[in-house]
Amino acid sequence: MDAVNAEQTPGALTHLRQDGSAQMVDVSTKAETTREATATATVNTTAEVMGLLGSGGLPKGDALAVARVAGIMAAKKTPELVPLCHPLPLSKVTVDFELAAESVIIVATVKTRGVTGVEMEALTAASVAALSVYDMIKAVDKHAVLTDIKVLAKSGGKSGDWAL
Repeated sequence: MDAVNAEQTPGALTHLRQDGSAQMVDVSTKAETTREATATATVNTTAEVMGLLGSGGLPKGDALAVARVAGIMAAKKTPELVPLCHPLPLSKVTVDFELAAESVIIVATVKTRGVTGVEMEALTAASVAALSVYDMIKAVDKHAVLTDIKVLAKSGGKSGDWAL
């Protein structure tokens, strides 16, 4: 079964060839549509660190500004990090933060007009932004935890819209 036939067979693994080896799926026949995905990640820390984060008092500086740029850059580099992802012309990447008592919730949204979705780009943006927050706060909290990395919603493409 080749990749085209695998894509048409419900439940088939499209990223595996008949011999079981990995392959990049052929998306050349798919329709170009506007596609968007939103993903999240959470950094759990202490109330003290959240106070420093909110007041700009962290030793390394403005953690959220650094994390925002890191997330945007990461979305653009996704096919270099995830082997079977297709390079896509990203038209928009946003990385936003919700500050809670003992956590930073990162929400990344990625948009393109293309033949395949941007869920991996949104997950990569949220994950790398979370890693950057950790890097910026580790001097004051080496025990911070990254958690709850997941896709919240996607739209566009053959499978349509979906939300958690």
